[in-house]
Parts: sequence; structure tokens; C-alpha cells
Amino acid sequence: MDTSSPSTARSTAAVPPARLGLMARFGPGMLVAATGVGAGDLLTASLGGSAVGMTILWAAVVGAVLKGFLNEGIARWQLATGTTVLEGWARFGAWLRYAFFIYLVGWSFFTGGALISACGAAGDALWPLSADPDTSRRLWGVVHSLVGLGLVWAGGFRFFERLMAACIGVMFVTVIVTAVASGPDWGAAARGLVVPSLPEGGTAWVLGLLGGVGGTVTVLSYGYWIRERGREGTGWLRTCQADLAVGYALTALFGIAMVVIGSTVELQGSGLRVALLLAQRLGDVIGPVGYWLFLGGFWAAVFSSLLGVWEGVPYLFADFLRIHRKAPVTDVALRDTRAWRWYLVALAVVPLPLLWVPLQRAQLAYAVMGSLFMPLLAATLLWMNNRREWVGSLRNGWLVNAALIATLLLFLGVGADEALEALRKLTAR
Repeated sequence: MDTSSPSTARSTAAVPPARLGLMARFGPGMLVAATGVGAGDLLTASLGGSAVGMTILWAAVVGAVLKGFLNEGIARWQLATGTTVLEGWARFGAWLRYAFFIYLVGWSFFTGGALISACGAAGDALWPLSADPDTSRRLWGVVHSLVGLGLVWAGGFRFFERLMAACIGVMFVTVIVTAVASGPDWGAAARGLVVPSLPEGGTAWVLGLLGGVGGTVTVLSYGYWIRERGREGTGWLRTCQADLAVGYALTALFGIAMVVIGSTVELQGSGLRVALLLAQRLGDVIGPVGYWLFLGGFWAAVFSSLLGVWEGVPYLFADFLRIHRKAPVTDVALRDTRAWRWYLVALAVVPLPLLWVPLQRAQLAYAVMGSLFMPLLAATLLWMNNRREWVGSLRNGWLVNAALIATLLLFLGVGADEALEALRKLTAR
């Protein structure tokens, strides 16, 4: 376990040292990649590959690139101003901060429940604890949530980084090996990567890949993770850019691999059942090794996503309370506050009853509420990071602005599509 003091963990330098260790250089980006790749993203990519083939591979790359620019904007603002994005939003008025807080509470509840359920399904697939699949899934869900709580609470940030590195290693090896072993058409894969196309019936899958890859609210955690790593000041921007490039390259690679895997089998269905079906189909194609490799990678993906949310989202609550109370920034890390720890407990415990409750209507209603978050973030970063009096020399260049505008337009389209689809399903019931 990590026993380093807060002051040691938060030691800062105006510019990066001449030599940085691997975790010091790429740790926060790796955390973003591991947290942003969840069960929904993997299943969307595999189902899309099964439905329309590898013609949509380019969407995984474009989605990761755009999310990378969005996260770069978060780092740019924080390094230029010494304040978090939540503090930046205070400049637009208290309404935005409070609206985000309401959204954060709802997002935490439903996302926590979805992650717990996904971990339960992954655990049941690897080792059933009961003859009844629902009972086994619930038991595994509770175990994963509470074990995640204990690891994040007691381990410290450095231990959390090492644990996530182990998970992402399992994800990387198992998913890539499975994709290669599934025997795809590599010529089609190359064309799908470099020749953007929209196959018939593929619009929804392209939008799903563009919008789903790389996480949503969890991108805000990056600002707190680089602060834990002591990155403060404009001299760290290039380090963050390289860090994010590696993290989102891994994110794109996972998306590509899942589309490739999906393209080699025929899949039908929805929800977490698809993961087990996909493993069984891969077992038929590759053999037992393919079955267990995929399940191992799926488990590592969903558990690392749970750990990342358990670790990263409490920062947002603790920072909201600090700003609300007008408390100054101190040497005490947000991770060491009671607000951070109590929100961590709430994340792990409050959503547990959702393992026993049908959530379709609630999740559809929540999709309407949550569809505007990413365009809101892109729009506010466009405004904040183009004010020279606010960010000085780190003001956006034309390339960053173009990427953020594209991100804003994309997520407005994706968000509107998700909201309309959710409303249609709600009114049809």
C-alpha cells in the first residue's frame, strides 16, 4: 500500500524534470484510458463490427482523437490558471456549477449501478457463485463494488496507479491477442482505418463509436490526477499532451480491436449478455483459449473502469464543496478530505440496490438528461481557453479550436440523437 504523505505525493515543479519515470510521464493518461473504456464501449464496438464490418474502424480513431483534444483543453485551462474546470465554470455564474452538481449526482447513481452490474456479469462469466445467474451476478457485483471501495480507500494514489496499470496490461494483451487470433481480413481492416465511409445501416454504429469511446464525465478527473502528479504551471503542457496522446492511442486501439473481433462473428442481442455470447463465439472460432482470453480482458476492462470512477469522481464532489464554501486551495489534497471519502463510500454502496431493480425506464430518462454534458464541456472550453486575459500564452491555436468545434458539433449531434431515441422509447411505453 502507498504510505507516502500528501506533501510528497503533491510535490510540484514549474517545469518537468529532465528525467521522468514511466508512470510519472504517462500515468494520468493511462488512467484516462483505463477508466474511459467500459463495458458499453466494448460491446458497442463489437456489435458494430458484427453488424457492418470493419468499414467503421476509422470512427474509433476519430472519436479518440477528438476526446483527446477535449481532455487537452482541461489540462490547458488548469495549467494556465492553476484552477480546475469547475472553478472556471464559476465565471459563468453559480447556475452552471449547481446544474452540473445535480447532473453529477444522477450520473454517479446510474453509472455506479451500471458498473457494478457489469462487474457482476464479468465475475459470473468467469466463476459462477450460484446456479442462478442473477444471484451470481448480484453477489459478484457486491463483491466488486466493496473490494473496489477498499482498494481505492486504503491504497493511496500511487497504489491506484499501479493497480490500474496491471488492469490495462491485462486488457491490452488479451483483447489484442484475441483480435489477432480471430483471423480477420487485414486488407479490409486497413481500408476501414484509412478510408472513412458510412455503410448502409451503419450510421448508429458510427455515432456510437464516435461518442462512446473515451468516457464522459470521467474526463474531468484528468485535471485532479495531474495535480496528484505535481503538474502545475504552463511548462507541463507538452508533457500532458504526450501523456494524453499515449492514453487515447490505447483507447483507439481497444476500440479498433473490438470492432475487428466483432467482425469475425455473428452477434445478436443487447446488454451484458452479448459479452458472454461473444466469448462463446470466439471459443468456437479460436478454441477455449479465445473464450477465456476475451472474458479475462472484458473483466479487466469493466473492473478498471469501476476503479477509475470510484477514484476519480469523488474529486468532483470534493471540489464542488470547496468552491461552494469559498474555501481556499490548501496543501491538503482533495483526496484526503472527508468529502472525497464519503462520496467514494456513497458511489460504492448507494447504487447496490439497482442490482435488483429493472432500470430501463430510469436509464432512458437519464440518457435525455446526460446527452448535453459533452457539448457543454466543449463549448465552455472553447470560450475559456480563448480568453488571453484568462489563459495567457496557453491560448488555443487554430488546430485546437478546430478540433473543439468539431467535437462540439459531433456531440451535439450524438446527444440529440440519444435524447430523441430515449424520448421515443419512453413515450412508447
